[in-house]
Amino acid sequence: MKLSRRLIPDIDILQTFECAARHGSFTQAAKELSLTQSAVSRQMSELESQIGVLLFERVRQRVVLSEAGQKFLPEVRHLLGLTEETMLRAMAASQSASSLSIATLPTFGSRWLMPRLPNFVRRNPEMALSVASRSRPFDFEDEPFDLAIHYGQPVWAHATCTYLCSELIVPVGSPELCAANPIRAAAELADAPLLHISTRPKSWASWFEAAQVSVASPYKGHRFEHFSMVIEAALAGLGFALLPRYLIEQELASGRLIVLFDQPLRTENSYYLVVPDHKKENPLMQSFVTWIAEQVSERAGTGHSLTA
Repeated sequence: MKLSRRLIPDIDILQTFECAARHGSFTQAAKELSLTQSAVSRQMSELESQIGVLLFERVRQRVVLSEAGQKFLPEVRHLLGLTEETMLRAMAASQSASSLSIATLPTFGSRWLMPRLPNFVRRNPEMALSVASRSRPFDFEDEPFDLAIHYGQPVWAHATCTYLCSELIVPVGSPELCAANPIRAAAELADAPLLHISTRPKSWASWFEAAQVSVASPYKGHRFEHFSMVIEAALAGLGFALLPRYLIEQELASGRLIVLFDQPLRTENSYYLVVPDHKKENPLMQSFVTWIAEQVSERAGTGHSLTA
């Protein structure tokens, strides 16, 4: 897509706008930016002329954002943040022979990927690694990642999805909760406190159906946005949870969480490595794809599921 230079303001002017909006004063913005007050005022006039709206209103000795300015400010801050991030990433990469940027699911990244990454780094000591959290598909044209780890279906625009593994989830609870609510059969969980992850609201319903248990309302209980929150809630004894084993390896090993029944449920979706079409030939990316497939295979035994 060809950009219109006429529509792209000078980055210095955007910085001036953010500074003036933050201080509510052209004078204070001028001091911070080592400019004159008239220079700040002139830059803001240029920006307002370019956009075609009034961004500031003069109130006594201060300047206050107009309604248009209030809407514009978050987008400017986002753009400046992206610009800074881009520069920092480029500066880090310039100090290394190669770089790799990965987008991963939050809990998968922190609990499964991070403990294993040192192994990959040792294999590639000259590499600069960047890892960020993304929960949903995004446009690789807008966000310059080399690859992504995706949970769902193998559908991603302008990219190739390679199957990594499926997932098995099991019912777990803290020792204290299990002692206070002894569960001897799957049917007894129907009346027990349940924890849900909001992105997978039907998990308990699917588990009960697989266990051939009829439940009037499998959706009652507390809800949380991320698996990391559900794990902490389960550890705190707020309820029983359905969790992938690979996310709670340490908790199961230490006994802080207990598997109630050996009745795992294979989820409908799977994990995929997503590579943008224009980066398929990146040697370091290909090395990572091979490495992570090895990690999954070693842990799962068969290479087809993350189970233990």
